Amino acid sequence: MSDQPVQPVHQPFESAEAGDAPVVTAPDGAVVRPLLVLDGRGSLAVFELAPGQVLRAASHATVQELWQVTAGGGELWRRQDGREATVRPAVGTAVSIPLGTSFQFRADPDGDGPLRITAVTMPPWPGTDPEARPEQGRWQATVR
Repeated sequence: MSDQPVQPVHQPFESAEAGDAPVVTAPDGAVVRPLLVLDGRGSLAVFELAPGQVLRAASHATVQELWQVTAGGGELWRRQDGREATVRPAVGTAVSIPLGTSFQFRADPDGDGPLRITAVTMPPWPGTDPEARPEQGRWQATVR
């Protein structure tokens, strides 16, 4: 390992508005608005799930994520190396999805609006089909 400081890669400043971002469907069925990518190190997106929706369970082959709930509520199930846990993140709660973790989330059925999560993906989402691997989840998915 070198003691030399990492030289910055100069990129233009960027800004993005979630309402102006393209809408795509994630492999697990979530509505996604990709926002920004920074120097090949990470990407930022907003995920949305309608009240009562349950996404398909998945794991990632090469990326890991940090999520923060910005609206609504629901449940997140995660499993890794024989451990599993379910949490009820509320607005402001941040959670991690480490590499290879099986996960599934669902929105509260009685919510006033969608469950909205802002996520940082590291490295950036590669956009390839084998990245999101189907897994056996905790709940029956309601998305197609």
